[in-house]
Amino acid sequence: MHQRQLGNRIAGAVALAVLAACSTPVEVAAPAPTPAIQRPVSRTPQPAPAPQTAPKISAESAVLKIYYRRLQNDLLTQGLLRGDGGGPDTPFTDTMLARDFIRIALYDEYVSDGDMLRAQATESRLRRWDQPVRMSVEFGPSISEDRRTKDSASVAAYAARLSRVSGLSISMTDTDPNYHVLFLSEDDRKGYEARLKEIVPGIGGSSLRAIMNLPRDQLCIVIAFSAGGSSSYAKAVAVIRAEHPELLTTSCIHEELSQGLGLANDSPQARPSIFNDDEEFGLLTTHDELLLKMLYDKRFTTGMSAMEAAPIAREIAAELVGGNS
Repeated sequence: MHQRQLGNRIAGAVALAVLAACSTPVEVAAPAPTPAIQRPVSRTPQPAPAPQTAPKISAESAVLKIYYRRLQNDLLTQGLLRGDGGGPDTPFTDTMLARDFIRIALYDEYVSDGDMLRAQATESRLRRWDQPVRMSVEFGPSISEDRRTKDSASVAAYAARLSRVSGLSISMTDTDPNYHVLFLSEDDRKGYEARLKEIVPGIGGSSLRAIMNLPRDQLCIVIAFSAGGSSSYAKAVAVIRAEHPELLTTSCIHEELSQGLGLANDSPQARPSIFNDDEEFGLLTTHDELLLKMLYDKRFTTGMSAMEAAPIAREIAAELVGGNS
């Protein structure tokens, strides 16, 4: 599981203030003109089209929209949420890339503590999808049609990019999906427990609470579920707040959808990267694309330990970066 959470310095700063068919014309000889006959035209008055009304939202959701708009503005003022993918100011070597891979792909960000999830980086196994990903997008009833169209297009474009980079088959479909991307407002999420249980039969209490009780400083969340206790993913659910403004929405799409492929942890050393809670980068970087390439390299085996994966990670990183340690 991964939750997009604000770093301490950011939270403090915010507290002070979200085929068109083409027909070819055919020329036809015009008939000889005939005298025009003027007749009165009778028209039946037509009712005006019904105005488009925005979905109603609660006061709580309205307050969150203001909060996240201010948060986005604050982050941008600080020079954060970068979308340039990294540059001369963010160099990294093959050694750094291999280190970041192990920390992000071979560790969990949270551990289960009874029916709760507690933040604690814990060594795990290499997890990834060994089957094609069938991704679907779902919206809560409070979300407008314009927003649904825009966010659906964003997810589809990003899914195509993730597939291209990783080599994993990722398609958009509503037929038997195994990766669900949910856009929910605070109001929508409160009534979504039954739907979540339908999406993930037998979902654990800690995972359900993590979604249903999402605190304000957690911007979005993804939980990937393994098949039969293995390290091979069989299903994932990502939840993105509908109250976010456009850039925060895109940032959540980039981070959660990629982490749900197996890059489950964050690391303060990873740079340039979205897998870092400092919010410097808001969109997937060149460094992160290399992590995805590594994760789905056939030299790795799903379920490997960090010790088993480390020498392979160093070999692949040297190939990708050129061996500049």
